[in-house]
Amino acid sequence: MKFYILVIRYRFWLSITGLAIAILLNVTGSAGFWPSFPLYFVSVIGLVSHFLIGPLRLAQGPMEEGNLEEVEKILASVWYPKLLIKPVRSGYYTIKGQLAMSNKDFDTAEKYLKESSSLGSAIPQAEGSNKLQLGMMAMQRNDLKGAEGYIRAALRLGLVDKDSEAVAYITLCQIFMSKRQIKASKDFFRKAKECKPKSKQVIDQIKEIEKYIGRMQ
Repeated sequence: MKFYILVIRYRFWLSITGLAIAILLNVTGSAGFWPSFPLYFVSVIGLVSHFLIGPLRLAQGPMEEGNLEEVEKILASVWYPKLLIKPVRSGYYTIKGQLAMSNKDFDTAEKYLKESSSLGSAIPQAEGSNKLQLGMMAMQRNDLKGAEGYIRAALRLGLVDKDSEAVAYITLCQIFMSKRQIKASKDFFRKAKECKPKSKQVIDQIKEIEKYIGRMQ
């Protein structure tokens, strides 16, 4: 695995070096084209994959560790994002959006997440997470209609865990509480509890809403 990570990290320069060696062997007459062909082939594949797939695989570890500075460095090594194949480009913009959110730059985060959402994802749950984040940002702007649309879409696509699902139902509950649609808000609240979230923050939200929702008539 470490070797694989090193290859991805230095793929561009390894490919350039391999290509230069293959050309040098041809020019000096040390080897003909066909003996050099494997080196040409591997080097060209490395260059193409650098631009079409990029180094996003390297971002997984730092993201899990919360090392956002390292993630930013990895993303900065993507010179031409529009050359990335669609699923990878979608992931690239998702991570860019998450970094912007961590910096509380919600306008930029929304721009990147919308870009990612428009590209789609090979993993429906990843697209669902994007929609959930867009819904939460719409809630911050008090755009209840937009928030409801995004969150319903997130639930249709599926979410990565029960905590995220609970957050989606809690948000829908809050939207319908603000509309004074009691039956719907209680139904979404019940669904949020049925998710049995483990995050303390989500559990605290449920407890807070529980204080008020029972009094609604």
